[in-house]
Amino acid sequence: MKKLVLFCVTLIAITSLASASDSELRSISKSMFKPIPTSAPTLQDNLASADKLLLGHMLYFEPRLSASQLISCQTCHNVGLAGGDLQETSTGHGWQKGPRNAPTSYNAVFNSAQFWDGRAEDLAEQSKGPVQASVEMNNTPAAVVTTLKSMPIYVDLFTKAFPGQKDPVTFDNMADAIEIFEATLITPHDGLDRFMAGDDKGLTAQQKEGLLLFVDNGCADCHDGINLGGSDYFPFGVAEKPNAELLPPGDLGRFTVTNTSDDKYVFRSPPLRNVALTGPYFHTGKVWTLKNAVAVMSNSQLGMEMSADEIANITSFLEALTGDQPQVMHPLLPPSTEKTPQPVLTTKLSASH
Repeated sequence: MKKLVLFCVTLIAITSLASASDSELRSISKSMFKPIPTSAPTLQDNLASADKLLLGHMLYFEPRLSASQLISCQTCHNVGLAGGDLQETSTGHGWQKGPRNAPTSYNAVFNSAQFWDGRAEDLAEQSKGPVQASVEMNNTPAAVVTTLKSMPIYVDLFTKAFPGQKDPVTFDNMADAIEIFEATLITPHDGLDRFMAGDDKGLTAQQKEGLLLFVDNGCADCHDGINLGGSDYFPFGVAEKPNAELLPPGDLGRFTVTNTSDDKYVFRSPPLRNVALTGPYFHTGKVWTLKNAVAVMSNSQLGMEMSADEIANITSFLEALTGDQPQVMHPLLPPSTEKTPQPVLTTKLSASH
């Protein structure tokens, strides 16, 4: 209701949204969106330090957090691919395919919760999930701690990152360190943010048309705030249910978290920052082009048939949401020792093998 009131007030403020000037469009945008900051936000109950950041950077790339010692956070959230992996659903332990498309790790710190169903409150909690999921990294907290303690370099890094703790090498501290690193994966200075800051050339004429359509047609009702999404939950198929390929009947979405009937087929709205780089789209990953994704949302969420020009204009606006990509160097990881557990491999192969 609060969003609806704000939207209505904004529309009343101008005579015609379709004829909004740059200054009016900027005012509308600033009432609905917020810019990505140029530095990582301060996290509640997890203060950053240079030592913790260094450790988290290494752990993000550390494949020995997985039982096979093949899979790291970087595998499914590639920092060279805008925090995604170009897969419909990620490939995990034993060539298993995960149930949902991997959300980008870029700007994820600004989401109100993590995963498509919001089952993790923050990035620290989120980072524990894949490590333990049998379809992903297939490991256990105890095995992770044993592995990390087997390498003196990691013991030293944990001691520096968590000073004063008698036993700093813990599964929780692993998660906290990764969270600190992921909080730095932000992408400021995209076209929308430059436009909101006063640069009329931050968006092209077509992208401004797309932004007007994005607001006027109600896209911004679900995709607002700092991340243009990622802050609330909505049913997929408000106006018209997508086909079973896009909305598999067996994936009940947030219902599996809340056990509330109204949450069946409800998902967290995906953030749209860098969306042009993070296909394929939707929780199934079945839509490979941004134009097609816009068309699906037009029919399923808005109940309207957009013209080809309208779809092209909104797509152009979404392409303007690509910000400065963080430059992340692959860290040098410590060597295994005689005490480091050996990989747990599997004979299960994919059909293509």
